Amino acid sequence: MFLGVGCSEAKVGVNKPELLPREFTSVIDVAGFLSDGQERRLAQEIADLEKDTGFKLRVLAQNYPETPGLAIKDFWQVDDRTIVFVADPTFGNILNFNVGASVDLDIPRSFWSRLAGKYGNIFYWKEKGEDASIEAAVVAISNCLREPVGPNNCSEVK
Repeated sequence: MFLGVGCSEAKVGVNKPELLPREFTSVIDVAGFLSDGQERRLAQEIADLEKDTGFKLRVLAQNYPETPGLAIKDFWQVDDRTIVFVADPTFGNILNFNVGASVDLDIPRSFWSRLAGKYGNIFYWKEKGEDASIEAAVVAISNCLREPVGPNNCSEVK
């Protein structure tokens, strides 16, 4: 089961595997929001997070309809321990998350809406840039997933 969070106006049906990179990467930026250095740093943070927690974070930066869309599911081997983070300013809030069922058991749903509200709102990314929103969200997700599971885990977006 895969749960969508923050995708109130999401469009469906786009499948453009030709927009995927030739080699595996956890960060795909078809929109050009990130520099090469930012992509490398995020990919390293994501690799460390996966090694430390077992959760898979995947980042897709896009401008709908220019997106690989459904093709990412197979490319990233999306499963119950995967968080697919789609950064797309098309609908106002740039941060959208689809989380696997195992992630949903450990992370309160309210975390995702608070995260989108803090770093994904149009005022934040218009002022600081799409790249700043993406980087801040990855750091916040990493911090959250490293917290011990309990009644107060991920209660703050850090």
